[in-house]
Amino acid sequence: MAKTLFLWNRLKSCKILRPANVPYSVFSRKEKGLLVLIVSAAGFFSSASSNMYFPALNSLAQEYRVSNTLTNLTITVYMIFQGLAPSFTGALSDSIGRRPVYVLCFTVYIAANVGLALQRQFAALVVLRCLQSSGSSGTVAIGNAVVSDVADADERGSYIGYVSFGAVIGVSLGATMGGVLAQFLGWRSIFWFLVISASVVLALISLLMPETARVVVGNGAVAPPEWNRCLWDLLPSTERRRAAAAAAASVPPAGDPAQEQQRRRFVNPLMTLRICADKEAGAVLAASGVTYAGYAALVGALPSRFGALYGYNDLQVGLCYLPIGISAALAAVAVGYAIDWNFARHARRLGLSVEQARQIIRREEDNCGGGGGGGGGSNGGKSFPIESARCEVAFPVLTLFCVATVTYGWLLSYRASVTGPIVMLFLLGFGINGVYTILSVLLLDVYPRAPATATAANNLVRCWLGAGAAAVVIPMMDTMGTGWAFTFIAFLILLMGPVLWVVMRWGPKWRAERIAAEKAREASTARAEVA
Repeated sequence: MAKTLFLWNRLKSCKILRPANVPYSVFSRKEKGLLVLIVSAAGFFSSASSNMYFPALNSLAQEYRVSNTLTNLTITVYMIFQGLAPSFTGALSDSIGRRPVYVLCFTVYIAANVGLALQRQFAALVVLRCLQSSGSSGTVAIGNAVVSDVADADERGSYIGYVSFGAVIGVSLGATMGGVLAQFLGWRSIFWFLVISASVVLALISLLMPETARVVVGNGAVAPPEWNRCLWDLLPSTERRRAAAAAAASVPPAGDPAQEQQRRRFVNPLMTLRICADKEAGAVLAASGVTYAGYAALVGALPSRFGALYGYNDLQVGLCYLPIGISAALAAVAVGYAIDWNFARHARRLGLSVEQARQIIRREEDNCGGGGGGGGGSNGGKSFPIESARCEVAFPVLTLFCVATVTYGWLLSYRASVTGPIVMLFLLGFGINGVYTILSVLLLDVYPRAPATATAANNLVRCWLGAGAAAVVIPMMDTMGTGWAFTFIAFLILLMGPVLWVVMRWGPKWRAERIAAEKAREASTARAEVA
């Protein structure tokens, strides 16, 4: 019986037996809004833990009697684990669900911050920063995965933008709050603040956030296991809606062997490395990683450079990060809407409504719609150029980031008035968050069945390249000069433009080949399970 249910589940996942009127998600717009609010709040801590720390670097160097290069090592190890940890938490959340992994991450994170506030040795600071990063970094991958769970392809840009608001606030206000706390209460108060605020968000997740992972609850019509339920699951309206949706879609009951077997098939932490090795995803990850490495070099060098050139204290250095966060918030909204607008524009060019384009993307996401864009059906065999719809928005944002990087470096080199570098930091904030939003959405489009793992791969590449950049930027500026160092960084980022053009040109073909290979493997596995 279990094998029969498993085969039935596989057929439905390929839309052979799935009713056409089944919604992508049963969550209402208000419920999606609540999810976005909670997920955005959870995403605050990964960026806040990094940015609140920057203004205290000079104070840490003085207290522990170490060089600026050595204090930057604590940034490097933070980024290394920021990239590594989501490889495990992402795969785990794609298997057992989002909520339990959120709870695990925040428990580790809160414990690490308590240790950071109490430790007295530089070695302990480095080790606990690794643990802090491991706890906070998984929230970003899971947040994007929640968007993929509940938002269809034509609205993902806006929802990713909204979800990134938490991280943006961490960038914009984190450094300022860190500067205020370090200046007036001492740098240890930074970690006590994070303990208190993270505990509040953990309570919200535990009480109010429903499970969204599609491998656990489908489109929301399947009830999660009892241990993975929140107050929302206990509402009578939720039970009625699930019963109606389950009847319409012939959804098997929660906990049936078919679903349990499918969930076990997703547990693969090494899937992150497989995504990195994929041709299309690898190109996207390279563009995202190199761009972020340039940004990491900029913000990592800011405290020492502004302290040396302008004589700024911790509070003043923290205020200098504020333009980055303000422009990043603007980018989250503007670029998110631009992504959705370009999706609709491509649909019109193909003579499709947004709903028809959405159905084509769904067919591809189910891995049963044929190569790269999808097969026949009611849309006459048309495919949808999702790579072009996303990458076209990235080119102007990437160019802006490169121009601002070069200008910023030479303004510092010539010891210009602080107004000039501050304006460039505003443009840099818009550029980095714009590029991140666009490429994050594209990764969800390319790997919709493992969104947390795909985002974890993005974190892995971005953070490890960023860690290297943060470690070498100060020696590089000392050797090459600030202007030439940032010119070289901008040149490397500019090379990512042709990489994205390659994704537009050959990405659909590569994706079709990967989907065909996955279908063949899954068909073989399904036959073996039935046999």
